[in-house]
Amino acid sequence: MDRRLFVSDLARYAALCAVVPNVWRVTSRPRLVDDPFALGVASGDPTPSGGVLWTRLAPRPFEPDGGMDGQRTTVDWEVADDEAFTKIVQKGRATAAPELSFSVHVNVEGLAADRWYFYRFRTGDAVSQVGRFRTTPADGAMQPLTFAFASCQNWAQGLFTAYEHMAREELDLVAHLGDYIYEYAGTSRAVRMHHGLEIRTVDDYRRRYAQYKTDPLLQAAHRRCPWVVTWDDHEVDNNYAGEMGELGMESTEQMRARRAAAYQAWWEHQPVRVPRAQSWADLNITRTINWGALARFWVLDTRQYRDDQACGDGTQPICAEARDPRRGLLGAAQEQWLVNGLGASRSHWQVLAQQIMMGPYDAAPGEEVRSSMDQWSGYPVARDRLLNEIAKRAPNRTVAITGDIHTNWVNELRSDFSRPDRPVVAAEFVGTSISSGGNGSDVPPARLDAMKRENPHLKWFESRRGYVKCSVDAKAWQSEYRSVPFVETPGAPIVTASRWRVEHGRAGITAM
Repeated sequence: MDRRLFVSDLARYAALCAVVPNVWRVTSRPRLVDDPFALGVASGDPTPSGGVLWTRLAPRPFEPDGGMDGQRTTVDWEVADDEAFTKIVQKGRATAAPELSFSVHVNVEGLAADRWYFYRFRTGDAVSQVGRFRTTPADGAMQPLTFAFASCQNWAQGLFTAYEHMAREELDLVAHLGDYIYEYAGTSRAVRMHHGLEIRTVDDYRRRYAQYKTDPLLQAAHRRCPWVVTWDDHEVDNNYAGEMGELGMESTEQMRARRAAAYQAWWEHQPVRVPRAQSWADLNITRTINWGALARFWVLDTRQYRDDQACGDGTQPICAEARDPRRGLLGAAQEQWLVNGLGASRSHWQVLAQQIMMGPYDAAPGEEVRSSMDQWSGYPVARDRLLNEIAKRAPNRTVAITGDIHTNWVNELRSDFSRPDRPVVAAEFVGTSISSGGNGSDVPPARLDAMKRENPHLKWFESRRGYVKCSVDAKAWQSEYRSVPFVETPGAPIVTASRWRVEHGRAGITAM
């Protein structure tokens, strides 16, 4: 699309939503041959009075427009107290438009705080599946929270078995920390084959999201409770940094066009609010989600604003370039927003919902320190600057939840990792992948012991697939690592690999 037409369309859509959210004037409904709700339903970004309900009409998901023939379509939505919908508390009409891939984002308001509800959509004679949604506790409430976090679901490398188990958990919400899709081309060696070549255009990204959204286990987890979603690199391009692609072969203009396509498709397929941006390439997704007065989630973006990886990327010795204090991951504006917010927030727990591991890891024991340049270790000055601010503003009530690395880690975070005598000021729980990397493997005790000797802040490591379930109250935070032994074939059971506890206001993480 011509850039000027894109900006014009986005401005027109934002202006319309500012008057009547998600409502369009339509004159007819097309006749839909197949299930228009084949991609499921979802909810997200809950507040004390509502949240976002999502669906996308796509009766034939792999056609360019999902099989909708380019016609705007009215969609009715309902929110009820009960699953049978005998007590409807909110209802309305939205429109699925071709400009936004027939996605529907309903921003519901006027609900009671700290309540479970049920929702569904209708168009023509078709009715969606029913989803569960809950509002957050009222401001000032200290209601306990149970949530799970997950990341990294590569369709081609395994089944989404972990979501089958997650959908049976009693959860208030799910945080997804990125790599919801993977951009790679299909290969015959895959467990499940990606459709098409490596994705680059908005239609490519839409078809890839549609493929992932057809997974019944992912759909079940979305129906279970509201989600809070951010992105990482594979929603655009592996290890991209700002306007720099993985291989550095695309121009800034090409990378911005790819980023705009990817960000638009991400928004179209996630239960998040209407964007406020002049261009999709600059879509800002940083935001906070409050759970009463108990916890505040700081939803971060460590991709869009970062400087390019130093030292040739990959796992490298920490070179002089990496130690340049001008380099950062969050960008100046996002970093200041976070630091100021941590200082002003009165929430009992501060939760950094972010993508990449903060705790350093020396990958070459006994030799020169080698670390991943794509993680916070590749930006050590920025990392320690943030941890120093946490030490001043929210010590030992800050928890980072992290994805990206396809393995489980438990890290104690010190105020300054350049000085090993500095105190522990935060905890980090790193969750493994849903399927990326295939089945995973067991970690021999001797290897774990060696890792901990070289990295004394490391408490535990595991290399299976799954998610992390967290239980939070005023006194303590508990993280339960839920693992499946395989993902390349169906039917894997779930086990609890380990449990960990952080006491509010006390340094350190203890095993349970």
